[in-house]
Amino acid sequence: MTDNLTTLFSYAPQLWDGLKITFLLTAGGAAGALLIALVLGLAMASPYRWLGIPARIVVEFFRGTSLLVQLFWLFYVLPLLGANLDPLSCGIFALALNYGAYSAEVVRSSIAHVDRGQWEAATALSLSPVRMMRRIIFPQAWLLMIPSLATLLIQLLKGTAVVSFITLQDLTDRIDQLRQATGDTFFAYTVGLLLYFVLAWLLQVGMDTLEHRAAVALGRREKSGRLRRVLFRRHRPKKEVLG
Repeated sequence: MTDNLTTLFSYAPQLWDGLKITFLLTAGGAAGALLIALVLGLAMASPYRWLGIPARIVVEFFRGTSLLVQLFWLFYVLPLLGANLDPLSCGIFALALNYGAYSAEVVRSSIAHVDRGQWEAATALSLSPVRMMRRIIFPQAWLLMIPSLATLLIQLLKGTAVVSFITLQDLTDRIDQLRQATGDTFFAYTVGLLLYFVLAWLLQVGMDTLEHRAAVALGRREKSGRLRRVLFRRHRPKKEVLG
């Protein structure tokens, strides 16, 4: 065990390099997925069929095909068509397309679940469709989206492990190198499990904070500081008035 820990500490720079690749893939993939989700989700929620039908086809295609196959297609097939992407760009693009398709359905369903009274009130105010969506509907739908998007973000983090198949030395690849260096499969992959768990936990904390702020912005939850004052406020006994 001591030898394993010594090897782990000496291998820390390589693990850090793998963590940076995993972080870049997660951040880039999440940003691209959010953009794709908003475009496709809003298109599917649109009453115009010429927008909704093509968006639905794109979503079902990327939801219905394997992330690994999409990654291989971008890495091995695109060069045959004259488009060359480096491995990191291929990884980000594949993650964005795959998880963007899943997230688009979250966007669409969240918009559909906004209370109909809100739509009717916005219509009664004679708001344009764009302003209605931006000012009334989307902020409420955004609060509904966040828990599902948080789950997909953690799935995206774990999905970054497939990039080791296209020569990227991400965290999973570095963990495998640690296994070869220590000769201890149990130790190396336990370290990997713990590292991925910490990363996923940090993402969940961030998304919980985002959800809290979205609720505060809608007036559905108090600010944390004010909430602490309410919970831990000391109630002083009233002085009795002597007659």
